[in-house]
Amino acid sequence: MSACAKEQSLEVAVYETSASGNKLTKVTEFSISETKASIRLNPEKTYQTITGFGGAFTESSAYVLNKLSIKNRNKIIKGYFGKEGANYSLTRTHMNSCDFSLSQYSYTPSEDKELKDFSVKEDMDDLIPMIKEAMAASEDGFKIFASPWTAPPWMKDNKNWVGGKLLPEYYDTWALFFSKYLDAYKEQGIDIWGFTVENEPHGNGDNWESMHFTPEEMTDFVQHHLGPKLEADGYGDKIILGYDQNRAGLKEWVDVMYKDEASSKYYDGTAIHWYESTYEIFPEALQYAHNKAPNKLLIETEGCVDSEVPKWQDDQWYWSKEATDWGWDWAAEDEKYLHPKYAPVHRYARDIIGCLNNWVDGWVDWNMVLDKQGGPNWFKNWCVAPVIVDPDNDEVYFTPLYYTMAHFSKYIRPEAKVIDVENSDEKVMVTAAKNPDGSIAVVVFNPTEEAKQFSLFLGEKSKDISINAQAIQTIVLTN
Repeated sequence: MSACAKEQSLEVAVYETSASGNKLTKVTEFSISETKASIRLNPEKTYQTITGFGGAFTESSAYVLNKLSIKNRNKIIKGYFGKEGANYSLTRTHMNSCDFSLSQYSYTPSEDKELKDFSVKEDMDDLIPMIKEAMAASEDGFKIFASPWTAPPWMKDNKNWVGGKLLPEYYDTWALFFSKYLDAYKEQGIDIWGFTVENEPHGNGDNWESMHFTPEEMTDFVQHHLGPKLEADGYGDKIILGYDQNRAGLKEWVDVMYKDEASSKYYDGTAIHWYESTYEIFPEALQYAHNKAPNKLLIETEGCVDSEVPKWQDDQWYWSKEATDWGWDWAAEDEKYLHPKYAPVHRYARDIIGCLNNWVDGWVDWNMVLDKQGGPNWFKNWCVAPVIVDPDNDEVYFTPLYYTMAHFSKYIRPEAKVIDVENSDEKVMVTAAKNPDGSIAVVVFNPTEEAKQFSLFLGEKSKDISINAQAIQTIVLTN
């Protein structure tokens, strides 16, 4: 077989996003030299089944979206949920307020164990309309899970929005709250797929809405209150994810959550965040969590560029090692090494690929849309979103982070199976998954300052491909 014939034997479509300006651009011409690395796909060896990829519906995102023209609003919704866009398949929202709300509120402000005044009226102006528009734009549909940051203050030992614990006398009331939330959203035509039990049960430094649980307390609540209540109310099919904070703490949580059959019964999986480090993926912790409960979900439920005001219309910043996170200033001295400066695109690509290569089956970004300040946020906890808008001038900026997310969400679909990959270039990161339609999506991330060449092998067939310096590629194989 001639070299030319060999090169053409594997049919691929290649899409690239790069520091040099590509944005999910289809690439057909490749610069190939004689020295090439190899990436070999082994689809017979499979790992986890993908749940999905996406972002979060927050009151802040919905509010700024509502301030735009219909044209730009539709552009963003279709950009995230349309088949031609990122085609998000897994999303999150908050129950009661969070820091990315305009103010602090609860669906049950009155002290009443039966929650007779329960109402989601706070969500009616912005949040629910955004979710409904996303549903209308999505051909394939998507899953939504909801997370509380805190119970209303009257249910807590410190009677405060921030910190404190849920009083045991209100465990049944708080379980009822989840059931009533499902009812209320169902009335709005929105089906909630599941929950995380509590956003960041270790707290957030007592800054904004929070409520503390130990692993034992959360498991007691799920095992004896939340799980049985949802089951009794006909919601036994709803997903319950435990933990919902940084990865380094995984072992102590999964040891308690999955201690035995009784403790595990109502947990469908474990939720994690990425804020422990700007570069470390914590593969050992992820592997441990998977091995502790191989049949449970393991979903990254929140990550974002935090402690930064977004850079407007400046693609290069997102590829440059300039961003700092909360830990740059606030981490303990012995943990500061985990929080160096980083390039935002690199952090996203590295983390998602690292997660997929360590049993994580879903990856959810934080806010979908924020303004130029990185808000609104009642606590002024400014963050970056993949789409930034200027409501005053009705302008929209799809940052490189949007395209980074789309490299995964658009091409790796729910029910795909992560497959084995052999990669000979340790400076390049690779992951791959086989979709339900039989196509294979391979995501390659080249963080280096030089272009790379590699031969992609599937069985006896191969294709020589080059990737630009500082670039992400999704390679789709359909044959």
